[in-house]
Amino acid sequence: MGRLFLVTLEGKIYSCKHCKTHLALCDDIVSKSFHCRHGKAYLFSKVANVTVGVKEDRMMMTGLHTVADIFCVKCGSIVGWTYETAHEKNQKYKEGKSVLERYKLSGPDGSSYWVSHEAQIIRSEQEEV
Repeated sequence: MGRLFLVTLEGKIYSCKHCKTHLALCDDIVSKSFHCRHGKAYLFSKVANVTVGVKEDRMMMTGLHTVADIFCVKCGSIVGWTYETAHEKNQKYKEGKSVLERYKLSGPDGSSYWVSHEAQIIRSEQEEV
């Protein structure tokens, strides 16, 4: 295996929650209204320090898309997916963009969405008893 070269991003960044590798800038968010099976997901115009998996057709809430999973280049964790082709005309804006799953990221302030989200759920369930 060769030497690993990482891009260091400057500004408000989202990073891999496992290894803290920089993945995207806040300024590159296109939309925060995406969803994945684990909750929120953000659409970014560009991402860094990821490897792209095998392309496959997936039926999503907005129709058929050709996508590929993306992985953190340092630790190998799956962090989201990239849109290769949108088969619906009104979904073409997604092509070439990537979705990062919020619970797999540390936010610009160092927060991990899934930790605070889980804590709220546990607290709510305990309060109901």
